[in-house]
Amino acid sequence: MRGFLAARAIEGVERVEPGFYTRSFQGGTLRLRPEGGGVLVEITSGAASAGLMARLRHVLDLDADLPAINRHLSRDPVLANLVNQRPGLRPPGGFEGFELALRAVLGQQITVTAARILAGRLAGLCGTAIEADGLTRIFPTPAQVLEADLASLGMPGSRRATIKAVAQAALDDPSLFLRGPDMAADLARLLVIKGIGPWTAGYIALRALRHADAFPAGDVGLLRTMTALDGTPRDPAALLARAEVWRPYRAYAAQHLWMADTGAPERD
Repeated sequence: MRGFLAARAIEGVERVEPGFYTRSFQGGTLRLRPEGGGVLVEITSGAASAGLMARLRHVLDLDADLPAINRHLSRDPVLANLVNQRPGLRPPGGFEGFELALRAVLGQQITVTAARILAGRLAGLCGTAIEADGLTRIFPTPAQVLEADLASLGMPGSRRATIKAVAQAALDDPSLFLRGPDMAADLARLLVIKGIGPWTAGYIALRALRHADAFPAGDVGLLRTMTALDGTPRDPAALLARAEVWRPYRAYAAQHLWMADTGAPERD
């Protein structure tokens, strides 16, 4: 988890140091550090709230029944080997749904490092300035993104248009990044946003909405890994068929496959 966060830490918004993860949020800053087999949360500025604690549990996936998930996935010999290698693996969640959605858009067809740099530029361009715990920005709100001129971000105009479209959708529907009872309905709401395709919607469903069965089958890393592991054709339809046995925990299977591919998920 620490490695995942470190590779994606947005400059000014997050810091990952030995034993610490610090980040800003709308209302303050916080620090996480491991202690006694758990995680200690320190609110370094601002105030704690029940909603903030829920978001942290969301990021760390603390409410998952991991033993039951591992038992289910281990019925598949390929996944059993991966689970044995990393029995504590969980898919990290997004701290805030809108932030995660923009990370996903920024990360389309580029590396994690390049996406992290773009996210830092976006935060620097239109996020709220702060000075606390070595942090200098709060990730921008949908309204701040809509008001900003994104031309200086150094990415295609179509990508900038998608960022604006996501911001407008988030303002129009405050529940857009809240998990509903039906994953298909949640995906459909995302897919109507201009520039959001099946991979991006599936990734948002996995990390922001926390659907345990979300599975972005078109992901290059997932396709490559399954081809290497058992010869599954490098085709999204073939991978979806292969993944049926992992339901209802395909998100956890995806995380294992990403880790088996590169040692860390390809996507932001």
